[in-house]
Amino acid sequence: MEPFLEKLKDKSLILASGSPRRQELLRGLELEFEIKPNSVDEDIPEGIPATFVAAYLSKLKSDSFPEELKPNEILITSDTVVVLGKHVLGKPKNESEAFDMLKSISGATHEVMTAVTLRDSLKTITLEDQTSVTFKMLTEEEIWHYIKEYKPFDKAGAYGIQEWIGFIGVSKIEGSYFNVMGFPLHLVYEQLKKW
Repeated sequence: MEPFLEKLKDKSLILASGSPRRQELLRGLELEFEIKPNSVDEDIPEGIPATFVAAYLSKLKSDSFPEELKPNEILITSDTVVVLGKHVLGKPKNESEAFDMLKSISGATHEVMTAVTLRDSLKTITLEDQTSVTFKMLTEEEIWHYIKEYKPFDKAGAYGIQEWIGFIGVSKIEGSYFNVMGFPLHLVYEQLKKW
């Protein structure tokens, strides 16, 4: 274990996420953890401002985790949303919805909001990060190529910055790259150091 996180050696971390990207990123902190995906209905209640949606869903995933935590366990849940203006772009249900999402962020700047909730048997903390991402104008051919080849139906805003569309389309980023991938590791690391 990485020496800065030595005091976590008696803790068991549980990542309640089926996302291969989050699993890969958390492994990058040289931590051992168990994977227990916990899916929830991601319908957003009316009236929640777009900037609060990621935190709401991250806490919901934590609160609905089906097992009671043992004293030595820390549960980690997370959610990422893409916000364009006042609109939340979630995960597209089909190719048409993916196309519309990518068309809307083409030539524009949007915000990627990720929230991570850490919880043990005594306390709960939710961390949030925000990154601004600007896309060049994408052609319809580029959008359709990406949708057909990469099938981004499990990704907020219908894209993964670490995939082809990010390579050719992202012209500017302000903030954490890993936040856009779905996990603000720098915040998680700092919080675990204090745990």
